[in-house]
Amino acid sequence: MNRIEEKFKELKSKNKKALITFITAGDPDLGTTVELVEEMERRGADIVELGVPYSDPVAEGPVIQKANCRALKNNIRIKDIMDTVRKIRERVSVPLVYLLYFNCILQYGPERFFSDCRESGVDGVIIPDLPYEEQAEIDGVAEGFDISIITLVAPTSKERADKISKKARGFLYCVSSLGVTGVRSEFKTDFEEFFKYINNASEIPKAIGFGISTPEQVQALKGYCDGLIVGSAIVKKVEESSSPSDAVKNVGDFVEVLRNAIDA
Repeated sequence: MNRIEEKFKELKSKNKKALITFITAGDPDLGTTVELVEEMERRGADIVELGVPYSDPVAEGPVIQKANCRALKNNIRIKDIMDTVRKIRERVSVPLVYLLYFNCILQYGPERFFSDCRESGVDGVIIPDLPYEEQAEIDGVAEGFDISIITLVAPTSKERADKISKKARGFLYCVSSLGVTGVRSEFKTDFEEFFKYINNASEIPKAIGFGISTPEQVQALKGYCDGLIVGSAIVKKVEESSSPSDAVKNVGDFVEVLRNAIDA
């Protein structure tokens, strides 16, 4: 049982939902990334996703695309992010998850990548451009290092939901709506129907992501799932901040608001 599974087990025993937060590693710089993760844990985040900057992030909306561009201007490489995670792990106990694109793993080398994830303190990976049917290519390597490959299931995945859910490790990432990531004012998904067939397929914890940006949305959706994922709205706080220290404060304040909404 790795840190992700332990966290959901702990939260379930307390009848609480997980707050899963996302930032782009290296935005605005790697030193601030360490401070942001530490502050998010302190203010109530249960799991933190770190986006690995990539030049063609096909699943991301404009907010995270711009964060990728800002980070890449710092010439950040995956090795640098691994080193940063080592520093983060000295300060925090929350599970850490990479969100990255499959080509990044191929370029780094799958064996070396998952070995370094294990050694640095990463607990899981989300690979949005890797179809479930092609996941077997790296499943064995990831499992060998106890790294959870967190799979995504969308409202349109009915025919495949059973297989995807049963294969999932860590938690099942339930995509709230079609399209790319980004702040949304409303959701058109029938969550009752969506979670009826997902829950029938697997008992693994489920978290809703893509577009959740306000405490009101958190409160409206928390009844369906075991966790809520907030990404673009947090990255936007970083973008709008006047300095790194301002970013840490603004993100921390926002995470605390979201935590209070989940626990209300």
